Amino acid sequence: MVVVFVLAALLVVGVLVTANWYVWRRLFRDTTRAPGPVRRIGAAVIAGGWVLTVGALVAERAGAPFWLQRVLAWPGFLWLALSLYLLLAVVAGEIVRPLLRRYLERRAAARQARATTGVEPSASPAAADERIPAGTAPPQTSDAPDAPQTSDTPDTPKAPDAPESPDTPSSRTTDTTEGADGSDAGAASPLARPSRRLFVSRVVAGAAAAAAVGTVGHGTYGVLSGPKVKRVTVPLARLPRAAHGFRIAVVSDIHLGPVLGRGFAQQVVDTINSTQPDLVAVVGDLVDGSVKDLGPAAAPLSQLKARHGAYFVTGNHEYFSGAEQWVAEVRRLGLLPLENARTELPHFDLAGVNDVAGEDEGQGPDYARALGDRDRSRACVLLAHQPVQIHDAVDHGVDLQLSGHTHGGQLWPGNLIAGAANPTVAGLERYGDTQLYVSRGAGAWGPPTRVGAPSDITVIELASRKA
Repeated sequence: MVVVFVLAALLVVGVLVTANWYVWRRLFRDTTRAPGPVRRIGAAVIAGGWVLTVGALVAERAGAPFWLQRVLAWPGFLWLALSLYLLLAVVAGEIVRPLLRRYLERRAAARQARATTGVEPSASPAAADERIPAGTAPPQTSDAPDAPQTSDTPDTPKAPDAPESPDTPSSRTTDTTEGADGSDAGAASPLARPSRRLFVSRVVAGAAAAAAVGTVGHGTYGVLSGPKVKRVTVPLARLPRAAHGFRIAVVSDIHLGPVLGRGFAQQVVDTINSTQPDLVAVVGDLVDGSVKDLGPAAAPLSQLKARHGAYFVTGNHEYFSGAEQWVAEVRRLGLLPLENARTELPHFDLAGVNDVAGEDEGQGPDYARALGDRDRSRACVLLAHQPVQIHDAVDHGVDLQLSGHTHGGQLWPGNLIAGAANPTVAGLERYGDTQLYVSRGAGAWGPPTRVGAPSDITVIELASRKA
């Protein structure tokens, strides 16, 4: 097992090193003529960015001083996102690169052809005529006086042919595509300096860097500006008519930590309260850190307002952060933790189970305890952090499961990875008689950035089929 782990770690490191060398080559080596400060600065930026990223991850998991976590988190996690999109942009540039070079080559060839045939306005009139055999005078024009002949005469003996020197212009090989110094030969080329290859590399690298920075900047702005409200109507067969229109505000994956703090929590609370829900469901991954460090950041949760209260279930990150302490803290803030428990609301049952990560601490999900003795004639809504818990919900006759965990992939194409590990990445799907709704989450883990997976707070409106 240890050998397999070491080999896997070496493989990951090898892939990362190769990918970053490739990014460095395209952005810095191929855009410069020779080794120099630009290449060294590029190598330092890439290596330093990854040192900050690893430092941020280790500091968070090791419980380093919170000030140090905050110092490392912003640059380290943003570099993680930026490096991903630099790699994707540079790979996409491989498609553009040959097309741009081909366009420039054709343009250069067209100019060379015009110069050769004398179409250019600067060319002399004689250049457009056929070559004049040696010993014959050029044709006279009415506008020019007779010119003296330049052909050889008996009175002027011809010098013997001299061997051409390798340094003479006539002995050089002219390349109409690219000169010996990398530039286009002759004045016909639209790109004399820098060379066409260097020019293309700089254009593609600049476009790739701009695209990556713009993507990460837009995705970060989307997270920091706060989640948007999404509304979904879910019909339940066993829901009584009196509960038709019952609104549940679902929020998951807030991820308060060294990046997203009290201000972000206040945004989330204000957004939830603005929807005037009947019930609030916080379905895990509230924090990334201890109560000592993040207790003040979570304080705004005490302001949540709902007619039937606010409920909480643990996510996997709570078990990285001291789940027992956080369960006690959210209870102090006025939320009701559902630890493998159920509460009977006036018109349906609301149940909650612990996250599967709690199994390592003997606090895993217990469906029999939460659902085993309930009245199955009543509708049941289950709060469970991970979508993979849907299969147990189906076995226990749950009508609707509310989950998070996936972030919708958070950073495209992360949705493909999330889709391979979860039955549903985002949205509403049916599994037998049970429906599953997965929120993309309100915050972000690692980089405070989302691309292709905007954050949300979902208002689930329950609908009775009897209404």
